[in-house]
Amino acid sequence: MSHFEIKAYPEMWQSLDMDVERFDKARLMLGEAYEKTYLSQKNRPKSMAYFDNMIAELHGARIKELLEAKAEGRPVIGTFCVYIPEEIVLAAGGICVGLCGGSQGSVPDAEKILPRNICPMVKSAFGFKAGRICPYFQAVDFVYGETTCDAKKKTWEILDKMVPTYVMEIPQCKNPRDIVLWNEEVKDFKAKVEEVAGKSISESDLAAAIKIMNNKRQALQRLNGLRHHMPSPISGKDGLLIEQIAFYDEPVRFSQKVNELCDELVDRINQEVAVPAQNATRIMVAGTPMALPNWKIHNLVEGAGAVIVNEESCIGTRYFKDLIDESVSTMDEMLAALTDRYKEIDCSCFTPNDERISQVIKEYRDSGAQGIINYSLQFCHTYNIEEIRIREACEKEGIPYIFIESDYSLEDMGQLQTRIEAFLEQIGD
Repeated sequence: MSHFEIKAYPEMWQSLDMDVERFDKARLMLGEAYEKTYLSQKNRPKSMAYFDNMIAELHGARIKELLEAKAEGRPVIGTFCVYIPEEIVLAAGGICVGLCGGSQGSVPDAEKILPRNICPMVKSAFGFKAGRICPYFQAVDFVYGETTCDAKKKTWEILDKMVPTYVMEIPQCKNPRDIVLWNEEVKDFKAKVEEVAGKSISESDLAAAIKIMNNKRQALQRLNGLRHHMPSPISGKDGLLIEQIAFYDEPVRFSQKVNELCDELVDRINQEVAVPAQNATRIMVAGTPMALPNWKIHNLVEGAGAVIVNEESCIGTRYFKDLIDESVSTMDEMLAALTDRYKEIDCSCFTPNDERISQVIKEYRDSGAQGIINYSLQFCHTYNIEEIRIREACEKEGIPYIFIESDYSLEDMGQLQTRIEAFLEQIGD
């Protein structure tokens, strides 16, 4: 079997003013990690070939698509949070791409400028731009930041010196006055996108975009539901990979490919094909998002013979669990419906946040999981503190539970492996 390789496009990267030599080394390392983590799996669904190719072309063919869109005058907007109204960007003919960092490799670049004791996701993302080692960062017209955490909202001020950064205020409560503010912020964001796109968004444009995004969310909902089948027909690693690719791929094509995979998974369920094994311990992960290529927890859990069947995370269910009402037709009604849908995302930045506690327990029950790993990035204060309430709820419900706080380095892998294996043994007893 030939070695997996993330394809190289040095001339295109050079035209984007990237540090090509350094990025090429990272490309080779990522290809090796992907082959070891993903292609070593046995009995994968054949439809995963599309998603493998997406990784192979992650910094090539997909970047070419972005540059072609820009040449047509369509805006390319980088995002860091699931609160971005993607429908507005699509309605203007634009493209959204996720810029959250999930790699340790760019963190030293960030730490030359930013404090060390802040969220690794923020440092990783910032470092990709500071080090000129991310073609997505180099290709965007502007980036969208939001106020969901202190590290982010202060970093946007520094990032704005490197790339135009638009900040949208996300209220920290969900009272009526907060929703009014949120709706006004959505309208302002629409005006910003229209300015960059050089066109006004019509009601039919927005209605079509809402339908596209609803279809994408429904495809991911379908996949997640199939993962809940006992035994699961697909690994948690592959489920996570698809959720990560959702932030990069073209939405209509992505939805089609996810549904094709789901059709195959239905056949596998009917044929009683299980991954990794019929009696594998079923785990749900809750907490902070896992940006590409952060596969750390899934790798350890499934390397120990268990299977992850659900992610209560911004990379998981928080991104796709809610749909937008398609029955409304006027611009104001659609923007209100859009705001109403986005406020249902229960990030830990909100207070009070009873909805998230209930949602974690609900997803645990729905997924047929046998234990919860609550995962938080270091220095993510809201998730680290909200862990107290998640733990109390799990204790009350008698749910096996473990809390893991980590970063993107490999230094704690041995310790985490020991803790996770002990946790799985505890569930099996």
